[in-house]
Amino acid sequence: MNNINSLKSKIKSLKEFLIIKNNTLKNKIIVFTNGCFDILHRGHIEYLQKAKTLGDVLVVGLNSDSSVKRLKGENRPINKEMDRAICLAALQAVDYIIIFNEDTPYHLIKNIRPHVLIKGGDWREEEIVGYDIVKSYGGKVISSNFFSNYSTSKIIQRIISRYCKNKT
Repeated sequence: MNNINSLKSKIKSLKEFLIIKNNTLKNKIIVFTNGCFDILHRGHIEYLQKAKTLGDVLVVGLNSDSSVKRLKGENRPINKEMDRAICLAALQAVDYIIIFNEDTPYHLIKNIRPHVLIKGGDWREEEIVGYDIVKSYGGKVISSNFFSNYSTSKIIQRIISRYCKNKT
């Protein structure tokens, strides 16, 4: 199997993941996070590595292209969902990626029932989508340190600023 196919093997539908969970992950601590991960940067890497330390299996819910467009605007995403998924799959910390079309991962969280739900520190714990679900069965909800110097929006603004500056 070539490397891209190996990476693609980490990308699952919810149904496929639930079969894997029920068959091989019964005694594993599942950590869940989600996001657009439009332009992968150091803040994402540090955040995902921290998330992985909280359990045995890290599952990333990835917003689909249509979801990102609704959330971030007409000019987003920059990278297509499969390209974003492959980049995430290349990270050692990430075990599975599930692409979802909804604006929030509430349905994923409800079905996956992770032991740990983590989001960036720009979210208060009780504001994290799925907080109520995970807390209802004794799971942990964590608001991680937010890496404020790293954001896709800031990267895009720097590119635009530099490009426009050089054109005038």
